[in-house]
Amino acid sequence: MEEFITTHKSQLLSSLILFILVIILKIVFSSLVRKVGKISDFNPVRTNLIIKYINVGMFILSFVALTLIWGVNYKDLGLLLSSVFAVIGVALFAQWSILSNITAGVVIFFSFPFKIGNTIRILDKELSDSEHPENEIFVIEDIRAFHMHLRRGNGEILTYPNNLVLQKGIILISTYKDESALSDIGEA
Repeated sequence: MEEFITTHKSQLLSSLILFILVIILKIVFSSLVRKVGKISDFNPVRTNLIIKYINVGMFILSFVALTLIWGVNYKDLGLLLSSVFAVIGVALFAQWSILSNITAGVVIFFSFPFKIGNTIRILDKELSDSEHPENEIFVIEDIRAFHMHLRRGNGEILTYPNNLVLQKGIILISTYKDESALSDIGEA
């Protein structure tokens, strides 16, 4: 054991520094995302989802850094990784919409101007109803990693993919705060 420690002293020290750095970055990034979520009044579930994405990214980067520190034989590692990425690539190509919805979910978290409880209208010809225009108006019930839950005036719930939310025009009819202010005025 002592021989292993003396032989690999620099790799062990570098691994320890990497481990400490990853923990510090995880804490910093988590607190930053939580602050953005609190300032922007985001749902805590959405905030935790973004933190999970960051943790997965940090894990992958840490794994790559550890392989560099320990000098893993790149020919063997390259063969293993190319096989794994070939399988993952075929699976992702088959399910490209899943990846685009996750990416759209992250974009929506940081820059989406609408929040849960807002009333919106989506400019999508598949959703248009000329006979019942009130069915084109939705209340945002939930925003998840892959999709949003939208409620129509008649009570129906529509599951709408996040990538389409970024591609279609959306009209903000009223915010949740506007509606609560209007109901307060009506009660007075």
